[in-house]
Amino acid sequence: MNVSAWSIKNPIPAVMLFVLLTLAGLMSFKAMKVQQFPDLELPTVTVSASLPGAAPAQLETEVARKIENAIAPLQGLKNIYTNVQDGSVSVTAEFRLEKPTQEAVDDVRSAVQQVRSDLPSDVRDPIVSKMNLSGSPILAFTIRSNHMDEEALSWFVDNTISRALLGVRGVGSVARVGGVTREVQVQLDPLKLQSLGATASDVSRQLKQVQTESAGGRADLGGSEQPMRTLATVATVQELSKLEFTLSSGKRVRLDEVAQVVDTVAEKRSFALLNGKPVVGFEITRSKGASEVEVGAAVQKALADLKLQHPDLELTQAFDFVTPVQEEFDASMTMLYEGAVLAVIVVWFFLRSWRATFVSAVALPLSAIPAFIGMHYMGFTTNIVTLLALSLVIGILVDDAIVEVENIERHLRMGKTPYQAAMEAADEIGLAVIATTFALIAVFLPTAFMSGVVGKFFKQFGWTAVFAVFASLVVARVLTPMMAAYIMKPSTHVHEEPSWMPLYLRVTRWTLHHRWITVAAAIGFFIGSLMLVPLIPSGFIPPDDNSQTQVYLELPPGSTLSQTHSAAEQARSLIAKVPHVQSVYTTAGGGSVGSDPFMGGASTEVRKATLTVLLDERGQRPRKQAIETSMREALAVLPGARFKVGLGGSGEKYMLALKGEDPVALAQAAAAVERDLRKIAGLGNISSSASLTRAEIAIRPDFAKAAEMGVTSSAIADTLRIATVGDYDSALSKLNLSQRQIPIVVKLDTSARQDLDVLGRLMVPGVKGPVMLSQVATLEMSGGPAVVSRRNRVRNVNFDVELSGVPLGEVTEAV
Repeated sequence: MNVSAWSIKNPIPAVMLFVLLTLAGLMSFKAMKVQQFPDLELPTVTVSASLPGAAPAQLETEVARKIENAIAPLQGLKNIYTNVQDGSVSVTAEFRLEKPTQEAVDDVRSAVQQVRSDLPSDVRDPIVSKMNLSGSPILAFTIRSNHMDEEALSWFVDNTISRALLGVRGVGSVARVGGVTREVQVQLDPLKLQSLGATASDVSRQLKQVQTESAGGRADLGGSEQPMRTLATVATVQELSKLEFTLSSGKRVRLDEVAQVVDTVAEKRSFALLNGKPVVGFEITRSKGASEVEVGAAVQKALADLKLQHPDLELTQAFDFVTPVQEEFDASMTMLYEGAVLAVIVVWFFLRSWRATFVSAVALPLSAIPAFIGMHYMGFTTNIVTLLALSLVIGILVDDAIVEVENIERHLRMGKTPYQAAMEAADEIGLAVIATTFALIAVFLPTAFMSGVVGKFFKQFGWTAVFAVFASLVVARVLTPMMAAYIMKPSTHVHEEPSWMPLYLRVTRWTLHHRWITVAAAIGFFIGSLMLVPLIPSGFIPPDDNSQTQVYLELPPGSTLSQTHSAAEQARSLIAKVPHVQSVYTTAGGGSVGSDPFMGGASTEVRKATLTVLLDERGQRPRKQAIETSMREALAVLPGARFKVGLGGSGEKYMLALKGEDPVALAQAAAAVERDLRKIAGLGNISSSASLTRAEIAIRPDFAKAAEMGVTSSAIADTLRIATVGDYDSALSKLNLSQRQIPIVVKLDTSARQDLDVLGRLMVPGVKGPVMLSQVATLEMSGGPAVVSRRNRVRNVNFDVELSGVPLGEVTEAV
């Protein structure tokens, strides 16, 4: 006895089965996270190393190449990408997708550990981490207050807001953008240092050794143990300025005799503006596996509670990636419902019976809802890909049921009872229905096993379609015959063919009598369809039409933060004049809103700024790409800055890399390629990394004089670094407060860095006593690359090309 006959004879178990499946499906749907795209885990590992103050050329030789050579022999390695900037090296190892991610991380970490001793001793321990594609911020806010200054507001973000939001489930990190950091500065007087024969490094390290708190051993008094601590810290800046210590020359000095001690803020290396007004911003990133929608709602609630406790705060949302996700989810669900309704209407149009239509239409929800059980079991989320799969198969889900119902109708017209008609009809076409379903499964299932990054996306697509189609088979073989047996009525009227049936039969007869013409027409139609394929624009993901975009500004290497501020404000004023622009959120020197996770996030260089532009809602404006074109035209008059418009997602940007061993030939080839790229019609801005050179000050020691004075090159470098920017963070002494530690930075006043003569008079430690820097070295202007890009251990030049609406496939073919 087949399953359909059993279901007809035992309707209660069949009904209860689908009640349970429906309840489980609804619970699974409720438990699934709403995301834009599936969370991907790619075997891509990043190694970050930093040496503050080091030039890119130095880091390339002493750090980057050694790490690359250590990683290169690893099994399964596909590509190595290296980016070197001032003071930092980022090496990205891309492995083949077959390699487990954790194994890739472990292999890279072991390789880096093996060469750690070969790296410069001052290099901070390299950080090995796997690429986190969900690490881009989903929300950004700005905060202002009339009762707090910039430093208090910055600490409020770092302490109160961060603590409140990190307690929200699903929040991965909270990062401040702009603002200032409190710092105690010991501003050295170069003339006093020279008169005392003291060096900047000497003062900094003596202060570190004197102003400290450390363990002091253990005592056994009164029959019990007592730990011992050495408490040599001060509580205020006044106490610090009166601190006395001994220099390496043996002289005893008080700190305020050689420097001015100030409780102030660190030098600003970033800023945030909202419509031109200074603000403090913070960005929120979700953790892996969390839902953007749920995290966004929880963050809004936490901030609302925080605002009730602090009514003086003015919170403004500057970037919102949550609303587009919610809108896309709602639109996909609406399309799903519309597709289901249209499918039911079409079924009724052909069957012309509300009972038969009801029996067939029940297959739609009872096939789609149980599919969520399998999706939830496999860890899928409700995203564009899974909803696309359901939208695509929504019409297919009723096919099996329609076949069953139509055959039952045919048996009813023979005069049989509904019970008998259902038994015989279901048994008659059972094999055909099963074969049809598995043919569909054979079409969709291979997409779940596609290779490459595309395959990672379509894994959820293929399995979702398979779950739904298989559920439709179960409905068609178990539920549909049973419902037809008890709901449908015997045929009591003469069946009349629809009015269009004679025409259809006439066309069918003609095709049967003219088989060769029919076959030739079918072949011609097939070939014509294939010939139309090249005319379809190709790409990975089409450009979006969200109500926000970005403008990236890049000033020449060596530009200061104030120059970046001025250029960003000029750009903002030009963009504000473009129609449909609501607000502009500007950041420089930090922030990663809208950044590409494949590119390692946003840069912290002070010469780069990002303007996040909020547009009018969809329906009240043209497509975003048209507005971006207007922005490019408006920014064309901006002097001395490169700019890129658009979030830079797939479908908006094309990247090209040239590599070569010969730097001269590489530069010439890059210039030629850039000229050719600019000839391609329709493209936006084109930028190249080939011309990124910057001015620098080269200190060239006189080895003979240095040897005579007992001065080493390392001592020269340490003295200049400490005097101009301060010592490394780990070497700084701290002022301990109740809730935080304030770094104490020893360096020259900022104005001293603007005069080479002052730097030349700095004292450098030597064997025979401190020596003036200008006596053992010369300071001169020089130049070097601002950015060094490498691919597979060879230097390369990168091109960023704005597609500006041109299909990615066309640009690829033209290039």
